[in-house]
Amino acid sequence: MKIDIQAELYAAHKATVPLKRLTDKERCILLETISVLLRKRKDAVIIENEKDLSQMSPEDSRYDRLLLTNERIEALAESVLAVASLADPTNVSVSKTVREDGLLIEKKTVPLGVVGVIYESRPNVTIDVAALCLRSGNVCVLRGGTDAWYSNQILVKIIQDALEQEGLDKHMVQLLPTDRKFVAELLTATKYIDIIIPRGSQSLIEFVRSNAKVPVIETGAGVCHTYVQESADLDAAVRIVANAKISRPSVCNALDTVLVDKKVAKDFLSRVAPALAEYKVGIYADVVAYQFLDEAGYPVLYHAQEEDFGREFLSLNCSVKVVDSMDDALAHILQHSSKHSECIVSTDSEVIDTFMTTVDAAAVYANASTRFTDGGEFGLGAEIGISTQKLHARGPFALEKLVTEKWFVTGQGHIR
Repeated sequence: MKIDIQAELYAAHKATVPLKRLTDKERCILLETISVLLRKRKDAVIIENEKDLSQMSPEDSRYDRLLLTNERIEALAESVLAVASLADPTNVSVSKTVREDGLLIEKKTVPLGVVGVIYESRPNVTIDVAALCLRSGNVCVLRGGTDAWYSNQILVKIIQDALEQEGLDKHMVQLLPTDRKFVAELLTATKYIDIIIPRGSQSLIEFVRSNAKVPVIETGAGVCHTYVQESADLDAAVRIVANAKISRPSVCNALDTVLVDKKVAKDFLSRVAPALAEYKVGIYADVVAYQFLDEAGYPVLYHAQEEDFGREFLSLNCSVKVVDSMDDALAHILQHSSKHSECIVSTDSEVIDTFMTTVDAAAVYANASTRFTDGGEFGLGAEIGISTQKLHARGPFALEKLVTEKWFVTGQGHIR
């Protein structure tokens, strides 16, 4: 069967009209219906998800991101309700002026329109994006990866069933085929799509940036560093580094590189080694770090190459480098950071302030794991992704940023 993508995009464009007319309460009721149906159809979702999982090795770093369990589906249903509980980001008065002649000029927030999202491996994104877009009055057009096709299909079917149950146009949320030839049409559909958001690998993001005519908001790759400064509480540093690397290694806020001050390097590395070795974390170490870790008997140790710094591992691997000073650490981060999340572990408030002020990243941390860079953890509900650019959003890109501004001018027969 021949698929007419332009017809699908036109249908999405048309669906913006009835969606804009929904009240805040009606949008919240719609999300509640999606949450209920998601819980009711958990078993069916898992069956479809298993079809996707069967085509991927459990050793693949994407496997965990693809996996849907009862607990994860329940968490998705809860996240939809959390988005419904947030304040309506639309129709907020940004400024209001009444001129001397009585002309009222007001600026308000309004939905973006049609949001196109291209993403890989993570079916939870399907639910998160749909919930955020519908809550903010935006239609969404989704293009997931081939490895999550069955999972995404059933999740979008659940969303569309909820839309129809509430008497709404199912084209408010659409899933495009995974065939790459349709991506070009999506990226150039300036008549129907208002914004494109890529979420996935650096290669995906670069492809979208290079080929899109529609405006793009990047949700960049996460190359995240943790710098253990000489004054650090080393026990706290061990907990922070271990959590940032081990708790969910396949996500963008996981740790990729540890930078450790030479004055505490031997002590710290001997302390962190058992915590990382327990999970068989592969360490790519520079010459000095390699020597200390080898002396500590670290079991999965490699000599780091230049390409191991600035690398997003997305697995139980990381790189380690011993630095001479904070300036050395800052220079390394400047060269290799993706501007996602960066951390310092230190007890020196002046050093902390300098680091956090100097580092160019969407989120900077002092004495806390980079794993907190997340819309839910930041109190924003679900997120579309973590934006590493500076316009139009930076950091967790969530409900509050799915709006633009519009001028409302009201007169009583005014003429100029």
